[in-house]
Amino acid sequence: MRRIIARAVSEMVACGRCCLAPRPGLRILLYHAIGSPALGDTRGLFSMRPEMFEQQMDDLSERYAGLVVGLDPDLRIASEPQIAITFDDGYADNLAVAAPILAARGLPFTVFVTADFVRNSRPGFLTPSGLRELAAVPKVRIGAHGATHVALSECDDRQLREELHSSKQYLEEMIGRDVFTMAYPYGSADRRVRDAVGAAGYRLAASSYAQVNDAKRDRLMLGRTEVLGGDSLRVFRQKLHGDWDWRRRLTRDPAGYES
Repeated sequence: MRRIIARAVSEMVACGRCCLAPRPGLRILLYHAIGSPALGDTRGLFSMRPEMFEQQMDDLSERYAGLVVGLDPDLRIASEPQIAITFDDGYADNLAVAAPILAARGLPFTVFVTADFVRNSRPGFLTPSGLRELAAVPKVRIGAHGATHVALSECDDRQLREELHSSKQYLEEMIGRDVFTMAYPYGSADRRVRDAVGAAGYRLAASSYAQVNDAKRDRLMLGRTEVLGGDSLRVFRQKLHGDWDWRRRLTRDPAGYES
């Protein structure tokens, strides 16, 4: 029922914004699994069919050519629309399915990898060799997603440091280059976590808050636009246009630094 209501509201917003340009700023798209089951996803929200993902990337490359950017620490957030593509957790299908689709279209993307999933060769996720292979794909960026995929705001100070430092170190050793970006597992972040992320050497961090980012946005609390497995091409276009941004009002902005 909530999904039906959300779509109805978004359709009304889309009608009101149909003659407007896409919202300016950096829109970071958030995906998870492409073609395989997602972790703990009992409702099937976070796994997208490869055919639909390919349609979305075709649409993105055709309608927003030149606006897709890599999520680099020194990226300048412009006043015009920009789009970045990200994946959370480090699923094996990000290499086997998503990477060839993106590489064929010349689209940059970032994969935020949970270190222990790789280290332990957890089924469904990247293996150490798979991670190295993915890191060699043109225009890919590898970011961290914690060591064990726990909610960082629930960690004590010692565990928080371990989650942030050990994951960064492991990924850097695996791919042979610096890791300056990360995403908060479950979107769990507050001022203490944000400051620990900065102290660990990360220069850019992405949350799950539904927000397009302007130049004033805290670069360690960037918002993202989640693309769900059931999103049609029409819904995808609405999300790119900003018609679903109203959903940010339903959640707390972690950039407010509330505990």
